[in-house]
Amino acid sequence: MRTTALGLRAREDALGRMAEHELDVVVIGGGVVGAGTALDAVTRGLSVGLVEARDWASGTSSRSSKLIHGGLRYLEMLDFALVREALRERGLMVQRLAPHLVRPVPFLYPLQHHAWERAYVGSGIALYDTMGVSGGHARGLPRHRHLSKRRALRLAPALRKDALVGAVQYYDAQVDDARHTMTLVRTAAGYGAHVASRTTVTGFLREGERVVGVHVRDVEQGGTYEIRARQVVNATGVWTDETQALVGERGQFHVRASKGIHLVVPKDRIHSATGLILRTEKSVLFVIPWGRHWIIGTTDTDWDLDKSHPAASRTDIEYLLERVNAVLAVPLGREDVEGVYAGLRPLLRGESEATSRLSREHTVAHPVPGLVVVAGGKYTTYRVMAADAVDAAVHGLDRKVAPSCTETVPLAGAEGYHALWNARAAIAARSGLHVARVEHLLNRYGSLTEEVLALVEADPGLGQPLDGADDYLRAEVVYACTHEGALHLDDVLDRRTRISMETFDRGVRVSGECARLMAPVLGWTDEQVRREVDYYLKRVEAERESQEQPDDRTADAVRMGAEEVVPLA
Repeated sequence: MRTTALGLRAREDALGRMAEHELDVVVIGGGVVGAGTALDAVTRGLSVGLVEARDWASGTSSRSSKLIHGGLRYLEMLDFALVREALRERGLMVQRLAPHLVRPVPFLYPLQHHAWERAYVGSGIALYDTMGVSGGHARGLPRHRHLSKRRALRLAPALRKDALVGAVQYYDAQVDDARHTMTLVRTAAGYGAHVASRTTVTGFLREGERVVGVHVRDVEQGGTYEIRARQVVNATGVWTDETQALVGERGQFHVRASKGIHLVVPKDRIHSATGLILRTEKSVLFVIPWGRHWIIGTTDTDWDLDKSHPAASRTDIEYLLERVNAVLAVPLGREDVEGVYAGLRPLLRGESEATSRLSREHTVAHPVPGLVVVAGGKYTTYRVMAADAVDAAVHGLDRKVAPSCTETVPLAGAEGYHALWNARAAIAARSGLHVARVEHLLNRYGSLTEEVLALVEADPGLGQPLDGADDYLRAEVVYACTHEGALHLDDVLDRRTRISMETFDRGVRVSGECARLMAPVLGWTDEQVRREVDYYLKRVEAERESQEQPDDRTADAVRMGAEEVVPLA
């Protein structure tokens, strides 16, 4: 696979090529399922296009709990097939597909009752571990262990002594979801897929009853295109119903949005060497290690308002703080919260009003000839969803097509990662960076780290950390534009880095510096730099104000007060 740079020229070329010749498959939606579908199709030898209305992973796929897991609560609901499938995918990602992006993370399950609870929880987690090695794939994670109260408190001194009588520790895996999705897109492009973000579908091309392509509008540069394809795959997640409406046909199923919010707090606010999983009256609550931070989440509530920018209300934030403070010796306050983000899960619509009980399983349908719809599912099983969607699309092609091979296709940056990790001290000495900085780069770029370091070698000033977000190098901002498809300031601050949720000022201080670094790469004028920064500051202000509102409706109204930097209407 050749390494592909998703720069401005590559985007323009991709749009032109998609419009020139009929493709085998065009995929709508640049989240993890759409990106995975493009990779699955192109690695079967098909000609493929991928279009996304905003930035890669700008919706659900950048706002998850950042976990690659089987789902202990699905095991409790006796959904063994879903758990087994997800654990198999977890093993593949940790060991083969994306070891630079997906890594093990420990969780402590505090026990509050003697005897029976340890037996109940222990047997469930033992089954979880056992299912993780089924199917002939090594799981790549340590096994669970039972802990006394004393040993549990040594690992997690932040817990109140009366909050547990013992604990069980087990392992799952975590991922930077936005970077993983973007890397899927780069990998697909490396195998020959044509990919273009900021390209919105305005309608479907029809020949009789058959869908034969899509009308798209380039919201970045202007212009409209007709992209013809023998099969169209709708992988738009929570927007599935809206996309289906463009066909003019009634869908065979509906997707319902469930809002989940997460809080980000500094590492020193919770004294623990392990993550936590806590049972709530509705579901479970995670306290997840995240570099120099913790992520606390999530909620699970119905959402029927704006899907582009779901808003967290004061009630949501207070709910999470109340639940986590129930077990913490030193409670958290609003002043401890660095960042807040909200995302929407696409759930297959069911009869129950409780979204936590709606299906996380996915479905694939062929509502009209030439159109495949894939919806539902969970982040961990994106590859299975993608393979199923392409299998359905292949039925509409009049030639033999190879089966899915993505379980053997490492993502860009995966090959050579372990060797470079072993050589990180030598890389640090050669580059002049601290070894901790090299580790940070390797865990974000894998073997593509050499491309980032090449920027530093050409301009040593790019080897300096950002002023106000010193976890990141200036080179990472430039690389996001030259190689990772970032077109706007919030693409960099929200998704290529996580500055918007990892700093108390939500990235305000560093916004000007980042915009100036991006300007020469993207050809921005001074006026465009000011516009990008102004939009970002207004967005942060609107988000902060929305998080002071008492409910979803008022929070959404306030958040919608910040305009899009690139209007889609």
